[in-house]
Parts: sequence; structure tokens; C-alpha cells
Amino acid sequence: MAEAIEIRVPNIGDFANIPVIEVLVKPGDAVAVEAPLVTLESEKATMDVPSPQAGVVQSVAVKVGDKVSEGTALVTIAPAATNGAVTAPEPAPAPQAAAAQSQEPSPQAPSTDAPPAAPATTSSKEESEAPSGGAVHASPSLRRFARELGVDLRGVRGTGPHERVTRDDVQNFVKRVLAAPRASGGGLGLDLPPWPKVDFAKYGPVESVPLSRIRKLSGPNLARNWVMIPHVTNNEEADITELESFRKQLHAEHPGTKITMLAFVIKAAVAALKAFPDVNSSLDGENLILKKYYNIGFAADTPNGLVVPVIKGADQKGVVAVAEETAALAGKARDGKLSMTDMQGATFTISSLGGIGGTSFTPIINAPEVAILGVSRAALRPVWDGKAFVPRLMLPLSLSYDHRVIDGALAARFNVHLASVLADLRRAML
Repeated sequence: MAEAIEIRVPNIGDFANIPVIEVLVKPGDAVAVEAPLVTLESEKATMDVPSPQAGVVQSVAVKVGDKVSEGTALVTIAPAATNGAVTAPEPAPAPQAAAAQSQEPSPQAPSTDAPPAAPATTSSKEESEAPSGGAVHASPSLRRFARELGVDLRGVRGTGPHERVTRDDVQNFVKRVLAAPRASGGGLGLDLPPWPKVDFAKYGPVESVPLSRIRKLSGPNLARNWVMIPHVTNNEEADITELESFRKQLHAEHPGTKITMLAFVIKAAVAALKAFPDVNSSLDGENLILKKYYNIGFAADTPNGLVVPVIKGADQKGVVAVAEETAALAGKARDGKLSMTDMQGATFTISSLGGIGGTSFTPIINAPEVAILGVSRAALRPVWDGKAFVPRLMLPLSLSYDHRVIDGALAARFNVHLASVLADLRRAML
């Protein structure tokens, strides 16, 4: 009989001590190749660790709440036998991550740049449930999460091992405060009324559909970013008539690659970021972190929601290479096979709805970035050339920016520069 194989955590990038939030197998379970064994959750996404081989689970070495890193033992599996031969183990697949549109990809700049909201206060009942004193048991990432929400952890009852405060504890605390009556002073200092409760079925047929994991992860981050970052949006149009002709020509020259307008927008955005370095930054307290690299995230539509893969070193790649990489990452996103590193390290994000429609929109900034570019569908418009109106293909651009870092004049100049580069890509070399 073949010896059992010990399955360990594969390469998960620069992450360590990631909590196990689900154990999906138990001793005696039969598993197939790439069947998920455990689910891990970092601050940026959840990810399933798949089995590299088929077999029967003999033992499980971790439980919910354990912290694991690369190389940590997870389960022991006895290989399945086929026609008397044992299947050889395959290389361990990379963990698959389900990430949110608003994940914070840049580890260099902590997302504590925003001043916290007014500290959440506890009701008398919550105070009685809160720890009576002593140290609060919580991880550094959890403490940072609480600071972002303005929550005093001394008022939160921990439900983890040894009364350790978990992310759910903080989120549930905030929900209780938001739902408190106005007279209690709840609402994170905003004096908000309780969320309305409606029996929708009273008015007609309804169906309750659980949120996808991506939407459950992205929702709190999007709400935090919208509330804590003072958003302003600048709208501009770029004349891409000549660029579209060049795109079609380039597409014909590379029949195996789909050359999209997004690839050109990414290259033009890099040129604009170099010209206006404050837009390629993050706010860290009273300091501005100016990044000297250009990693461009782009929102990818999937059946379960938006995810944000990242083109690393976009300034060092040509348009064709960028087009090939965006297509590959978008395919991985649709198949749910993006790794943590695929979605990590962005300095600027582009959300393109050009394939769907619309004339403009206000994208939500992807903290800790300070700006995000929205791209809508290009349309032919009559444009005055000094002598007559001529048809020109105009691309709408919507730049949402953090007004604490970028003022209206800088945002307008950035968008105008970006539009000029798209109108004549030779300007990207200036």
C-alpha cells in the first residue's frame, strides 16, 4: 500500500500567519485533484488551498482559527490507487483567491491613511458585555481594521480562543451601533436612524439569494473607502480616432492576441502618472508615499462580481505584452484561479465599462490608492476643427480622486494630459 502524502501550504506570496476560516475535509473523506481542502483568509481575500492529488484523507492537522504560513502541514492523504498503480502526486497548485474590487493591493503603504471616524460608542448592554479590563487580544491587522472603523477594541467582546477579538466581532459591534436608536447616540457619531426593516413579501413574490463570497468581502471595504475618502470626480473626453485605427492595424498584425483599447489606456495612464507623481501615491498619516513603480490594476468582471488583477511593471511592457497579460489575467479571474500575487501591489486602478456602455460614472477609490480611472464607451461625436464639424471618436474618462491628496486643478491637468496622450500616443515618450 502506498505511503500517505502530507499536504502543506504552497507558495502564497509574501503572506504569513494567515488564519484558517474553514476546514473542508475530515478523515475518511475522498478527495479529487484540486478539490479544496481548507480556506484561508488574509486582509485582501479568501483563498482555497486545493489538493494536488486524489486520495483519502487520513488526518487533518489544522482547525478553524489556526494561523498558517507557507510550508505548514494541513492534511495527510493516502493516494488513490488506479489499476493497482498509485497516482503520482502533482505539483501543489497555487491557492485560488476570491478577491474584492476594493482590496488594498499595495503592502508598502498601509491603509491607515484616513483619519478614523468618530469612535463608536457602546450601549449600556454592550458595555456590560465588554471586557472588564486588561489587554485586548487581537492581531495587528485586526487592530488596524478597528482603527479604520473608529472602533475602540476595549468595548468589543472577543469570541475567539481565549476571548481573542475576531473580524466578525468588530463587524458585529459596528452593526449593533449602527442599528441603535438615534437617542442612544449610535451611528458612529453620525446620528443615523436605524436601517429600515421591510417585509418585502407583503407586497409581492420575493427570492432570497445569498451574496457571493466576493461581494461579501468587497462590501465592507467599498463602504469604508466611500465613507472615509473624500471623493471628487473629474470628467474628460479623449479623441481616440487615430488611436482606434492604429489599434485595428496592430490587432491585424497580431492575430493571436486580442488588442483592446484597455491596453492603450494602461500605457497612457503610466505616462500620465509619471508626469503627475502625486497620483501614483498613498497617504500615510502626515506623509505622502510616492511610488517609483507602476503597477496598474484593472477591474475584471466575473459571474461572482468584480475582482482587480494587477499588471506589474506596466511601464516596462509594450502594448502587445500588456494586452496579452490583461487577457490572461481576465481569463483566470473568470475561472476563479487568480492567486494572491495576481491581485497585489497596484498603485493605480482602471475600471473600464467600455464594452458595456455609459457616458460617465464615479468609480470608488481602491484604498490605499489616491485615484481611480473610470472608462466608458467611446462614441462618434461632431467636433469643431476650426473650419467645420467633423466626426471624431471620443472616449469618456472619469477620474475619482482623494481630495486630501489631489486638488481639482491637479486632477483636471492629469485628465487633460491623459487625454492628450491617448490622442497622440507619441506623447507617452516625452
